[in-house]
Amino acid sequence: MKALVSGGSQGIGKAIAIELASLGASCILLSRNEESLKLACESLDVNHGQIHQFHVIDFNDREALELLISTIASKERIDILINNTGGPAAGMIVDADESEFEKAFSQHVICNHILTKHLVPGMKLNGYGRIINIISTSVRIPLDNLGVSNTIRGAVASWSKSMSNELAQFGITVNSLLPGFIATTRLDAVATHFSQKAQVEKEVMVERMRSSVPAKRFGEPKEIAAVAAFLASPAASYVNGVSIPVDGGRTGTI
Repeated sequence: MKALVSGGSQGIGKAIAIELASLGASCILLSRNEESLKLACESLDVNHGQIHQFHVIDFNDREALELLISTIASKERIDILINNTGGPAAGMIVDADESEFEKAFSQHVICNHILTKHLVPGMKLNGYGRIINIISTSVRIPLDNLGVSNTIRGAVASWSKSMSNELAQFGITVNSLLPGFIATTRLDAVATHFSQKAQVEKEVMVERMRSSVPAKRFGEPKEIAAVAAFLASPAASYVNGVSIPVDGGRTGTI
């Protein structure tokens, strides 16, 4: 199996790459930071003869991404695609500039689509494909002070569901994971913004956030990776078009 993981240099993306590699997959990591990518790539399991690669790419440059993925697709047949891009900055939706929506839509929906459209032909030839989108629990319940993110995450979820309906007949599944409060640099940045907004110490805000989770703790990236690995496996062949919260029970919907 070969997997392409965007945002693979840290956090959830890196954790997913580590998990997939431990199960025997060869991984191609994408991210902006070359040094972090190199370190992440070197941390991946090679005990099953895996060959791992990385490519430096900025999702703000759609033309460069199109060129990169078309080159990869011409040389490699990718079985698993992990669409994982860092979220937009926190802030009230009424205060957001229109350009923030355009930038986020491009980085998430359009870039996901660019990667997917180039890799789907190979998946069809294989009769096997797994496309997994890392989104947010805001797909179910919008989160306060994350207006742009809420908007774009919903668009990704709808794109994902539409794609799943079209590709299922070819043995390709498209699913989304909705991380809750996961201990990453993204969560740290959100906690900082929330604490400033509420004019409380960051430690106080972190405790409030932690207490809002029924599990009374933040999740670990490896806990997202475990669910992603299942969705990427043959065992999940009849799981398609769903959005699965991995949030310790925090999302208040059934």
